[in-house]
Amino acid sequence: MSDFTHWNEEGRPKMVDISQKDVTTRTAIAQSTIALSTKLYDAIQNGLIKKGDPLQVAQIAGIMAAKKTADIIPMCHPIILQGIDFTFNYQKSENGYDLIIQATIKCSGKTGVEMEALTAVSVAALTFYDMCKAVDKTMVIKETFLVQKTGGKSGDFFHK
Repeated sequence: MSDFTHWNEEGRPKMVDISQKDVTTRTAIAQSTIALSTKLYDAIQNGLIKKGDPLQVAQIAGIMAAKKTADIIPMCHPIILQGIDFTFNYQKSENGYDLIIQATIKCSGKTGVEMEALTAVSVAALTFYDMCKAVDKTMVIKETFLVQKTGGKSGDFFHK
C-alpha cells in the first residue's frame, strides 16, 4: 500500500476522490513574467506586431487553457470555472521591459483552481512569445508562480 495520495492500492496512478469535500468559493491568482527588448515594447506600443495585438490573443489563449487544464494535467479534476480575468503590466527593467501577466480564476467547487491559474498564465506567456517572436526572439519567460489562493480545506495562501 502506498502513502501517496494519487496512487491506488496496486501502486498505479489515480485521481483523488473529492466527492465528500464541501463546496466552497475558491480563487487563485498566478503570475508569469516575460523579459522583452525595448525594440519589441516600442513595436507593441505602436501597433506594429503583424500578427495583431499580442495581449488580446494571449488573454484569449490563457482563458482557453484554464478551461482545458484537466485535459493536460493528468490528476486535475474537471471543474466549472466561474470567472477568469487577466492583467498585463509592463515594467521598465535593466535590459528593456518585463511584462507581468496575472490571471485570476474563480469557482465554487470541491477542489481549488491553482493549476488552472498557473496553466492560464503559462499559456498566455507562450502565446505572447509566439505573437512577438518575429520582432524579438530573445524574450525570456521567467518565473511563474502562485501569487495567492483562497478557499478550501487547506485555507488561504499568499506568496511572500
